[in-house]
Amino acid sequence: MAIPRKIISYLKKNKINYEILKHEVAYTAQEIAAVQHISGDRVAKTVLIKTDRNFIFAVLPATYLIDFSKLKKIARLKKAVLAKEDEMLKLFPDIEPGAIPPLSPLFNLPIYVDKKLSENTEIVFNAGTHTEMLKMRYKDFEKINKPFIGSFSKHV
Repeated sequence: MAIPRKIISYLKKNKINYEILKHEVAYTAQEIAAVQHISGDRVAKTVLIKTDRNFIFAVLPATYLIDFSKLKKIARLKKAVLAKEDEMLKLFPDIEPGAIPPLSPLFNLPIYVDKKLSENTEIVFNAGTHTEMLKMRYKDFEKINKPFIGSFSKHV
């Protein structure tokens, strides 16, 4: 599967500089970091969270796990659980499950970014497939997403 056109169009429309990184099939952010020879702290994993209100994106470094109690507090949620694969397929039919790019305006979902990820100059993240990533400056990522930033993860 190729990167969905709407992702590239969105980045071009917003004048965001990016680089496409191709790699062998990898399913987890940790695997991607390894095949790309990039620090896991710079690889942003996007986790779709089902809440008591709707769905949200939680974005954090590959080397971290979500602390759900902290995320619920930051986002003022009563419920926060991992979305199921069938929910992902329904919301993102043109994106491979588990390869959701953290581009909240494109999908009209709130986005929460862990503070640790915001400490990077550049980040890489899934581009909608399990064989391609996008690399961009963190400042550009923040500019287009306008995320809520907070500490809601723990190191693996």
